[in-house]
Amino acid sequence: MKISVLGSGFSSLSAACYLAKHGYEVTVFEKNESIGGRASQLKKDGFTFDLGPTWYWMPDVFDSFFNDFGKNVSEYYDLEKLNPAYQVYFNERDSIRISDNLNDISNTFEKLETGSGNKLQSFIKIAQENYNIAIKDLVYQPGDSIFELITFQTAKRLNQFASTISKDVRKRFNHPYIRQILEFPVLFLGAKPSNTPSFYNFMNYADFGIGTFYPKGGMYSVVKGIEKLARELGVTFKTNSEVRKIVVKNKSVIGIECNENFIASDIVLSGADYHHTESLLDSKYRMYNESYWDSRTFAPSSLLFYVGFDKKIENVEHHTLFFDVPFDLHAREIYDQPQWPSDPLFYASFPSKTDSSIAPFGKEAGIFLIPLAPDLEDNQQIREKYFEIIINRLEKITMQEIKNSIISKESFCVNDFKNRYNSYKGNAYGLANTLMQTHILRPKLKSKKVDNLYFTGQLTVPGPGVPPAIISGNIVSKKIINQLSYEKSF
Repeated sequence: MKISVLGSGFSSLSAACYLAKHGYEVTVFEKNESIGGRASQLKKDGFTFDLGPTWYWMPDVFDSFFNDFGKNVSEYYDLEKLNPAYQVYFNERDSIRISDNLNDISNTFEKLETGSGNKLQSFIKIAQENYNIAIKDLVYQPGDSIFELITFQTAKRLNQFASTISKDVRKRFNHPYIRQILEFPVLFLGAKPSNTPSFYNFMNYADFGIGTFYPKGGMYSVVKGIEKLARELGVTFKTNSEVRKIVVKNKSVIGIECNENFIASDIVLSGADYHHTESLLDSKYRMYNESYWDSRTFAPSSLLFYVGFDKKIENVEHHTLFFDVPFDLHAREIYDQPQWPSDPLFYASFPSKTDSSIAPFGKEAGIFLIPLAPDLEDNQQIREKYFEIIINRLEKITMQEIKNSIISKESFCVNDFKNRYNSYKGNAYGLANTLMQTHILRPKLKSKKVDNLYFTGQLTVPGPGVPPAIISGNIVSKKIINQLSYEKSF
């Protein structure tokens, strides 16, 4: 049984491993020069950068994945828990470091707002309960029926689907810094806190209850680790192999066209952009038309800079958030009135603070990210304008001269997401996890118009982010295995 997998991001890698473990002949086709999809890597001038994800949250999901193959994470890459997990700047004078344990974080909050320490403990207890329900009962569901979501535990929490993260946080806490910190993890779901159901506060438990980790060598070490496992299981990888067409006969997949060659396939599974994948089909075989995609709420795109400095940068941590401008304005300019931000929030990662292998001795690697509305005009002049904005703010807030220390720089933005990843409108994270785009309301894992065609990744269940992508690969592989087992029984 031959299975062709399109794309080599986390969801594709995960599914390939499960399918190969079950004995199928699995080949992964990647259009770019290296595997990893959006989690690929850039090496330049002695610096190493993760092109995509830089946060390692929800380590239990990664543990569970490797455990499914009788393996441990430690056999494939080394993890370090970060302390502080991250730093948040609110202005030149005020910054908060988030510790690696809840008690210390509670003490930090208490100094800002009397009584908030105990309130945080109660809030995180609820978040932990939701996390356990989400991980055990919900996120591994295939999104085929609303009844997958209806359990005794979720029924008790219907009010948490009627309210939002923003409302929940604001009724408990008054201090603006606390509110922003607690609303921040929702950004990993690609949605505004004011549009995200309260139940998703389980991300706050992922943040404060479990913590932030770093895989030595960067997130690409995780890609390489899963690739190693996949090869051990017999998966074949083909890079520089762009699939141009999914070939259908009698409403069933028979193969793919790749680099002008026809490759027979019993099953085709795409972890590539869902909209792009359907464009590889004749129009009559597509489940979702252009008006459908245009009506969806997409998670943001991003403007990223990968910068090498000839000195160590002071007054920043491995992960540093700059919330020194109004959050609400930037959010409106992403979701409500799409435009380049008037005054952007931004995030900076300095992995060489933790990992000496990332930069030459005495130097610093910095990754900077500005979240953007998808499909904005993108050119070099605009990119440079915003680089100046954030570097000027970085210098001012951290009280040091930085510009003259830049010795290496690359940028990545909307056009690159489109060209490198075939990303719809250049989005960076897929579909936002709003109430109306959750579970059964997300694009389906299995085509209803073409037999033996499947989808996985951040545009389908369970949603955006690295752990959900790994889970998505697990879910779709079970769906394929069940179908093939059912057919074999006849």
